[in-house]
Amino acid sequence: MGVFLVICCAFLGLSVGYSSMGFRSVIATFFGYGEVSDEFILFSIRLPRILILILAGVALAVAGAVLQTLTKNDLADPGIIGINAGAGVGITVLYLFAKGELTNFSYALPIVGFVSAIITALLIYSFSYERNRGIQPFRLILVGVGFAAALSGIMVMLISSANRSDVDFIAGWLAGNVWGADWPFVWALLPWVLILVPFTIMRSNHLNILGLSEPMAVGLGASLNKQRMYFLLLAVGLAAAAVSVTGGIGFIGLMAPHIARSLVGPRHQRFLPMTIVIGPILLLVADAIGRSILTESSIPVGIVVAIIGAPYFLYLLKKQV
Repeated sequence: MGVFLVICCAFLGLSVGYSSMGFRSVIATFFGYGEVSDEFILFSIRLPRILILILAGVALAVAGAVLQTLTKNDLADPGIIGINAGAGVGITVLYLFAKGELTNFSYALPIVGFVSAIITALLIYSFSYERNRGIQPFRLILVGVGFAAALSGIMVMLISSANRSDVDFIAGWLAGNVWGADWPFVWALLPWVLILVPFTIMRSNHLNILGLSEPMAVGLGASLNKQRMYFLLLAVGLAAAAVSVTGGIGFIGLMAPHIARSLVGPRHQRFLPMTIVIGPILLLVADAIGRSILTESSIPVGIVVAIIGAPYFLYLLKKQV
């Protein structure tokens, strides 16, 4: 049922936009009976974008679920706690200073984003950790928000003297404008999702243990520091790979795990697969809304997601206070 909903949302995304096609035209074009213009729009423009959104939705949702478990904090999300901003700084530096010197720019983006994001995550983790008390949930949120603001300021400083085209790119990235909507970026993002997501699901029982209290997890024989570092690398890798192509999209990693947990319960063996379905649905619907509101332009999907996710974040914050 969940996969069917993803497919329906994907067809919705393929049919909306500046040049409306309709479901019949989309299906006919898929089977080789469409117009030449429809084939170009579908296979060269819209299909890679939809695949990017599906892959990014999966990556961000799983990353958010893992971070919420590691921190025992329902408010954790790669965008909220600064990991997306950390990846953004590395991507900005790469784009401004090394883009013209790289032949495989699209494949270098996730790697650079991962390195800068993991450095950011380790810094946030170290500032939030207390020796006798471990990670403090609200301290983590505050430290992450502080890092996100500081890193966003660094990005603004980097582009303050850049060319107009470079400024437009960074501004679009910050807004979550899905700038890498082309086939090379699909192939660049695909391996990260195909490798890291199955690894996460295969070790979902370890996430169940990490979600317990620290004394209970140690009593069950878990190596907490090793497992935390392992899953932190997985979460940061997924988030960095996604935002390196889609831009700074937040709140998917916050909303998708919560919705999945409310539907199937807290066991990771059940709610992680549901999270994998809900993440792409949220992103595809937000993108369809952003591309159908205005006739001659589109609202970045990151802004649409933020409009939906910010009130949800405040609702969760009020529940925890």
